[in-house]
Amino acid sequence: MRNRTDGELMKLVMAKEHPALEELYDRYAKLVYSFAMKSMKDEQAAREIVQLVFTRLWTTGKGYDASKGGFVNWIITITRNITIDYVRKNRKLKEVVRFEPREWEQALISGEPDPESVLSRKWMGEQIQQAYVHLSTNQIELIELMYWEGYSLSEIATQKNEPVGTVKSRLHQCLKILRKHLTSLREG
Repeated sequence: MRNRTDGELMKLVMAKEHPALEELYDRYAKLVYSFAMKSMKDEQAAREIVQLVFTRLWTTGKGYDASKGGFVNWIITITRNITIDYVRKNRKLKEVVRFEPREWEQALISGEPDPESVLSRKWMGEQIQQAYVHLSTNQIELIELMYWEGYSLSEIATQKNEPVGTVKSRLHQCLKILRKHLTSLREG
């Protein structure tokens, strides 16, 4: 199993081959744990998130699609989404823990054994930082509330005392600006 690519292992996982899941766990549990720990700052929550991520890999109907990006990015996206779901689920019981973008970048870089992926992620982080300068403070705050703190559009609208449609339009505009500047950086 060790000689197989992540994509090949994921296909085997979807065919319910336990050794393939074990190999992916060996490769990525530390990275997933690191991301969850830096996001949650709670060891027990981080362990639960690792379990949820690998359970999702085992039970998912949709597998990894290499044409849409690297496996590491895919598993981190799953981890991020599960972490946000976990925060939302436990928001009433615990104080909301803020996700810091810099910590997220470090989680990606620190657990990655492949130097090419490290450089790729570092370069992407620099691009995002360059594109962020084109946003206002309010736009950055909106993106942080949505993507880093895990608030829904309706929760943000309630916090800001604004209609959901206004918040949604503002978010769309932010993402449009980021996309424009990230695309120009890639082409330049």
